[in-house]
Amino acid sequence: MTALWKNEKHTVEATKEPITRKRLVDDLHAAGVRLGDTVLVHSSMRSIGWIVGGAVTVIAALMETVTDEGTLVMPTQSTDNGEPSRWQNPAVPEEWWDTIREELPPYDPERTPTRKMGIIAETFRKYPGVYRSPHPQASFGAWGKMARYVVDRHPVDDMFGENSPLGRLYELGAKILLIGIGLNANTSLHHAEFRAKMPNMPREHLGAAVIENGKRVWKTWEEIEYDDEDFPQLAAEFEEKTGRRLVYIGQAESHLFPMRELIDWGVEWIKKNREYKQDENS
Repeated sequence: MTALWKNEKHTVEATKEPITRKRLVDDLHAAGVRLGDTVLVHSSMRSIGWIVGGAVTVIAALMETVTDEGTLVMPTQSTDNGEPSRWQNPAVPEEWWDTIREELPPYDPERTPTRKMGIIAETFRKYPGVYRSPHPQASFGAWGKMARYVVDRHPVDDMFGENSPLGRLYELGAKILLIGIGLNANTSLHHAEFRAKMPNMPREHLGAAVIENGKRVWKTWEEIEYDDEDFPQLAAEFEEKTGRRLVYIGQAESHLFPMRELIDWGVEWIKKNREYKQDENS
């Protein structure tokens, strides 16, 4: 409780005036978010400033801006439902791995919480009318006109590819809004990695607890080994090339990208700037 109070005290002290819903709607309009848009949002509430109503106000402002003629999407990932041998933050002892695989609760779109997605995404996933994709680790939540279409399919072995919500968002010509979030957090660029189809791109073995035929099972699969290390450079060069500017949502430095344009440019950037060595074991 003390740490939470200190964090909020710091936010109050760093805020020039209370951030209201109207202020957020005005800022979203000024940034280029329009009625009827499909928008994928990543956000940091603290960076916006002290908000009257907190996460609920941010979500209400986003919904008011796009309206139910548009579609609002957020990543609702639950990466703690995963292969424990790959955990790094924190790592767990090897002697725990089998117990974790046997005891992790299975993914449930309605109950499984997000992990490290922030309070706005965690609040959004529980909203009436929000649908969540069935992937046990890399799910997305969606609200609005195209919500069901965006999230109704999400194969376990296609986190960010053609049949994922990112594939649907690319198809729909979505916008990507990063509110107070660094360029490395742009999940959509994983779709550029997928579309680049680089030779010798490494793959990894993954696992998660899921429900199959009414029973909990430990599901394993193979997937592209996605890597966001160079995302800040990729996105910064795109912004420089296209003359895009920083926008502000509340006090948060933010970025608004056209998804198709960014992904198409990102595919060529990855082909030019990445190189994967052939796996000697293949």
